[in-house]
Amino acid sequence: MGAALVAAVAISLSACSTSDSGGGGGTGADAIITVNGTEPQNGLVTTNTNENGGGRVVDALFTGLYAYKADGTPELANAESVDTKDNQNYTIHLKKDWTFTDGTPVKAQNYVKAWNFGADSTNAQLQQSFFAPIEGYEAVAGEKPTTHEMSGLKVVDDYTFTVKLTQPNIDFKLGLGFTPFKPLPDVFFTEGAEKFGQNPVGNGAYKLADGNAWEHNVKLNVVKNPDYKGPDQPKNGGISFVFYSSLDTAYSDLQAGNLDVLDTIPPSAFKTFEKDLGDRALKTPTAQNQQIGIGEYLPHFGGEEGKLRRQALSLAINRDEITKTIFDGLRNPAKDFSAKSLPGYDAGLPGSEVLGFDAAKAKELWAKADAISKWSGSFQIAYNSDGGHQEWIDAVCNQIKNTLGIDAHGAPAPTFKQIRDQVTQRTIKTAFRSGWQGDYPSILEFLQPQFITGAGANDEDYTNPAFDKKLNEALAATDPATSYKLTAQAQAILLKDLPVLPLWDYTNAAGEAEGVTAEIGWQGLPYYTGIAKS
Repeated sequence: MGAALVAAVAISLSACSTSDSGGGGGTGADAIITVNGTEPQNGLVTTNTNENGGGRVVDALFTGLYAYKADGTPELANAESVDTKDNQNYTIHLKKDWTFTDGTPVKAQNYVKAWNFGADSTNAQLQQSFFAPIEGYEAVAGEKPTTHEMSGLKVVDDYTFTVKLTQPNIDFKLGLGFTPFKPLPDVFFTEGAEKFGQNPVGNGAYKLADGNAWEHNVKLNVVKNPDYKGPDQPKNGGISFVFYSSLDTAYSDLQAGNLDVLDTIPPSAFKTFEKDLGDRALKTPTAQNQQIGIGEYLPHFGGEEGKLRRQALSLAINRDEITKTIFDGLRNPAKDFSAKSLPGYDAGLPGSEVLGFDAAKAKELWAKADAISKWSGSFQIAYNSDGGHQEWIDAVCNQIKNTLGIDAHGAPAPTFKQIRDQVTQRTIKTAFRSGWQGDYPSILEFLQPQFITGAGANDEDYTNPAFDKKLNEALAATDPATSYKLTAQAQAILLKDLPVLPLWDYTNAAGEAEGVTAEIGWQGLPYYTGIAKS
């Protein structure tokens, strides 16, 4: 989520099971469903949540103009209608019977003020760049804003507002159910983001449970919102997001009936989980990918030297071997920077051979980089040890070591939050595990947030005006076929620069407990409102 980054599973200070951390219970419409999650990086604020753990909770607590079905299809939610004739000018009418969980109505100003807050650089929101298409964004998003309100947003009346973009955007309407575009209540603007983020008031299918709902690094509990008016009415009484220090512990809890849904089977169980779980094993292609981020600000990875080293490292990785031996075919070697389940995916992009294995070429490019500046030290990949990543990290590092003759090894951190804090604060000193999990079903959404200059999830500080221009042309296209063609041309530029090293996309492996019916959505997360327990 973007949702930035993919498939990091749950966090806790020590391995625990749901049984000793106050898991859910009951059956039917009142059942509390226990699932794996991850400690949110920040407070639960729509415009400042761009990672997996926080995103799944925020999306449970807030609903936008659209909601997404399990297959990614958008359907009107808080909006009565979203009208446009040119993909540039929009009139949005809200339903009049929606309220936040504090009883206040959801009005047009709650959207307009939230979007202006998210775009305003003085608020330093991680999802800021998603508001870039709106007219007037530059005036509020600059280093020294000249205003705090985008000129392209206008409140017409209590339940109507208009949006004007700087140019037509083929993706904008599709993305209006995504996290940063959700409304914020009046109380957010009176008590401030920091306080609100610990005890948010939303308008979604769920609300925070009473009492100590968020036990940091242990669990977070939400319950069904009885006043919710959306199309995705919960089939359960609430969700308990349990934070594990180990996927293997979570899998043991699933098998023992102490966890209702596990959305990521640990690699240690890939060869056995279908036999272990029977018809409770869930497998589906999902819009997720895995990659290695290498900041251009790191020594030896800037300029031409950095480009050569990234190409050499990519060619030193045998993706076919790893996806077969470690993932038992549940991952698909990368051919681009997105996922093959997305509309517009193209496995034959020019330059995609850099994602293949070629030891001789890798050595040649590494030597060319050495001619610019001699390599010293070791190549390290930071990863969260709670997410089931050690096996493939070790395999990648061994391949790099054997091919390039350099020291390479993993650099584990206990939690995903710790990695994300280092990455977003630019204090990380190594390469790092990253990836993307779709926020809405669009190939452009895999590219714009990560690689456009200055985008919120552009963790490598990548910039290439030619890429920016081509991707903006793809966004401005009037029909999907033209947009896909331009997107392919933009990806061809990325394949030369390699701001990240794409590794593989996902066939998601998940599981449900006895008596539980769950569906893994198009992006690899459970469709939480649809989980039922008999």
